Amino acid sequence: MGDPKKARRQYETPKKLWEHKRIEEDKGLREEFGLKNSRELWRMNTIMRKIRREARRLLSKKGKNISERTERVLKRVRSFLLNNPTCTLDDVLTLGVRDILARRLQSIVFKKRLAQTTRQARQLVVHGHIAVDGKRVSSPSYLVKFGEESAVDWFGKPIAGSMPVKPLKEAAAPKEAKADKDAGKEAVKEEKVKENG
Repeated sequence: MGDPKKARRQYETPKKLWEHKRIEEDKGLREEFGLKNSRELWRMNTIMRKIRREARRLLSKKGKNISERTERVLKRVRSFLLNNPTCTLDDVLTLGVRDILARRLQSIVFKKRLAQTTRQARQLVVHGHIAVDGKRVSSPSYLVKFGEESAVDWFGKPIAGSMPVKPLKEAAAPKEAKADKDAGKEAVKEEKVKENG
């Protein structure tokens, strides 16, 4: 049997590791999508880079079996990146890293409002509280296909306190009601002052 081989890296590091502008952009993406570290971002960048590289090769007609390879790339892109059955290789080249980050299970859980923050969404996924099509998935970087998106739900019963208490539109209504209530109290105080004065 022998010793297991060392696992290869699943990502490519940036060419200029300490470039200030890129570091700031990466930091913004990490905070927006709730990523743990830069490696997760680099991994998604690598996946997008490979897809775009293959699309460029196919557009330049390099290699054999171009039609077969084109269909394979488009099938992959249609499954989890572009929800358009008539997409072309030019559409593939317009995709960016935000498109693939939005298809991660962590992002989908937050988008479906199963969690209040992206960090909480990550925690729920890692702790095994989220299922895709009835099967527990504990990897926040799992790329959700368009057909599976509606099947993302709780594994078992929902966790108390993780779901928002009120939708965003209803959250503004209590503030207005409180302002009306405060205005009413002030009017009562003014009437009492007039009666006493």
